[in-house]
Amino acid sequence: MDLRGLFGRREAARPGSIPVGEAVYAVGDIHGRFDLLQDLLTRIYEDASRHPSDSSRSLIFLGDYIDRGSESSSVVEALRRDPLPDFATVRLKGNHEEAFLAFLDGRTDGLDWLAFGGLETLMSYGVSLRHLPRTDDAVGALRQSVAASVPPGHVELMRRCKLHHSVGDYLFVHAGVRPGVPLEAQRPVDLMWIRDDFLRSKIPLPQRVVVHGHTICDFPQDRPHRINIDTGAFASGRLTCLVLRGAGRRFISTADT
Repeated sequence: MDLRGLFGRREAARPGSIPVGEAVYAVGDIHGRFDLLQDLLTRIYEDASRHPSDSSRSLIFLGDYIDRGSESSSVVEALRRDPLPDFATVRLKGNHEEAFLAFLDGRTDGLDWLAFGGLETLMSYGVSLRHLPRTDDAVGALRQSVAASVPPGHVELMRRCKLHHSVGDYLFVHAGVRPGVPLEAQRPVDLMWIRDDFLRSKIPLPQRVVVHGHTICDFPQDRPHRINIDTGAFASGRLTCLVLRGAGRRFISTADT
C-alpha cells in the first residue's frame, strides 16, 4: 500500500544549501541594541567553537544598525571592525541607514527619518534636538550638527554597505526583492524598502532562498523560498541569527535560555 495516498505526499525537501565546509551566521535588524549585539556575538562565537571543521565562516549583518534603540553609535562602532576573529564580515545597507544618509546628503528634510527612529540615533551621538525642524534654516542647522557629531568613519561604513550578498543558494538582502525581476535588475529601493509585494508573492527568486529582515515577526519565518529574521530586537529583546551549514539551517537568539 502506498501510504502517501493515506497521509498525503511527502513534503519536498526545502531548497537551499551552501558549499561544504562553509558556515554562515546572518544577523537580523539590530536597531541600536548594542547590549543584544554583544550577547548574540558571544553566542555565535560559542556555537562556532563547536564546529572546528569549518573551513570558512561568514558573519552577515542584514542592515538597520541604527535608530529606535539607544546605542546606535556603539553598534556602528562595533561593526567598523570585524567583530569576531576568523569570521569574514559582510555589512548590508538597511532602509534606516539609507534614510540617515539621505538626510545627511540633503536629499530629504529628515522629518520622516526622525519620526521612525532617528531621534534616538541623534541622542546616541550627542546631538540635542528640542523640537523637530520646521524651516529650511532649522533643517540645515541640524544637518550641520549631525555632520559635526557623527564620526566620518561611521558615515563611511554606512556608505560602503552592500545591497545584497550571495552564498550558495542563498541571497541576503535587507528587505526583500521585487517579484518576477531577476537579481541583476533589482532596484536598490526595493532591496532596502520593499514589504508587502515581496511578502505576499508566491513567485520565488529563481534558484535562490532570500534571507531578509525589515519586517518584524515574533519568531523567525522559515519559508521555502524566504527566511525573515527581524524579530523586533529594539522592543522584544530578541535579536536573531540564522545559521547555515550545508543544507541545514537553524537559529540562535538572545532569548534562548
